[in-house]
Amino acid sequence: MRWVRIVFRVVLVSLVLSILHYNLPQTDVVQVVGTENRRIDFGENSFFWASPDVGTAENTTRDVFFIQTVKKNGKPMVYRNEDTGWGWPPYFKLNSHNVQTVAASLVTRPEQAQWVAITHYGWRNEFFTIFPNAIRVRAISGPDVTFIPWAAIAILVALGLMLLILWRIFNHFYTRYLDPIVDSVGDRIDAMDESATRARGRLRRWLDSWRGKPRG
Repeated sequence: MRWVRIVFRVVLVSLVLSILHYNLPQTDVVQVVGTENRRIDFGENSFFWASPDVGTAENTTRDVFFIQTVKKNGKPMVYRNEDTGWGWPPYFKLNSHNVQTVAASLVTRPEQAQWVAITHYGWRNEFFTIFPNAIRVRAISGPDVTFIPWAAIAILVALGLMLLILWRIFNHFYTRYLDPIVDSVGDRIDAMDESATRARGRLRRWLDSWRGKPRG
């Protein structure tokens, strides 16, 4: 049972960290080398794609914006550019067309020196054909610009405070309402156990009397 609890906790923590890592905003420093609008037929990986643009009908196939980039280490990175609308994650992004226009205006050749900061959420997975979703695109002065993830820090602090408040509320509710009920039920069970023990003793003595044994 001890190993089962350990495995359960590891799986639970890994799941929570994965959800946070996927949904929290991150910023990459890249060069934009191309943009395109591609028709996508959604299949088993549709969970990792955003909803259609606000005001657009939901179908199994639709056009999706893509931003093609190259990282500082020369590796390619492709982002999708979709509205999140009023759904999850709650970025309330409604300006994918504007983001695509900004990205297109920043397209340069790899040997040129225009660097771009792309804020996004999500993962890039070639096996499952998953792309991170670009939230914001902006030009920066160079590849060595560093960013402090203030948004992610603020979200984590807010989640921590929310969990602390919920824990305090639950602890207060348990101490004031549930704990007395549990104690009362425990006392009743103990009383029932004592009554059952006495009843078993009387029954045993009665049976012993029929078998000719002296009563204790």
